[in-house]
Formats: sequence, structure tokens, C-alpha cells
Amino acid sequence: MPVQMELTRIIINENNEQQIIFLKEVDGDRTFPIVIGIFEATSIDRRVKGLPAPRPLTHDLLANTIELLGGELQDIFISELRDHTYYAKLRVRHNGELIEVDSRPSDAIAVAVTVDVPIFVAEDIIDEVGQ
Repeated sequence: MPVQMELTRIIINENNEQQIIFLKEVDGDRTFPIVIGIFEATSIDRRVKGLPAPRPLTHDLLANTIELLGGELQDIFISELRDHTYYAKLRVRHNGELIEVDSRPSDAIAVAVTVDVPIFVAEDIIDEVGQ
């Protein structure tokens, strides 16, 4: 069963390639950390702070492309943990059909923050690595 989460914290350390974001369960207390790259962390941070970019960034481009092709990003789903790697899906509604697009979780979260859609994580992942 997917658990709805919300972004609660972004830790950016410019001296390190690995950044950390924290998701928190919407209707609970569990948290879920994810290590991401600096580009994704700064993109997410810009969105959260409402800082405009002079030109569309990669996550803006993806969100605009989905919309211009007649789709609507419904939500994102961090669905799997395999060999220490998380897997996520952008869930796009198009012509009444739900299309799932494979994505890195960091990119999926950046797009979710850009478009303001829900973030879901599989229950078994939270049970395994949640805090």
C-alpha cells in the first residue's frame, strides 16, 4: 500500500556530492531519507523557496512536455528498493489511461515539487529504511 509523504527537509552541503532530502508521512510520524545529487537538491530547493529561473530547468522542461502533450502528472511513486537503489515512477494520466514512466526518485521528487503533486512511497520501503 503506498504511503503519502511530503518533503520536509533538504540538506545541501556544497562540499559533498551527496545531498539528503527527508520525506515525512502525511498522516503519521515516519520519515524517509534519500541521498540525491547536488543538481537535483538545488532544483528542489529553488522550487520550495519559490525562486524563479531565468530559463526552464530540466524538471520544468519535463513538466511542460507532459502538459503540452496532453498529459497530467497525477503523482509520483517511489516503488522499489533493489540492490541499494531506489526506483520511482512518474504517474501520468493521458486520455483516461494511467502511464507510468521510470524515473530516479530525485528527478521524480523535483518534478513533483515543480508541479505540486503528491509523493507516494511503497510501505515496504518505509518499513525497511524509514525512521
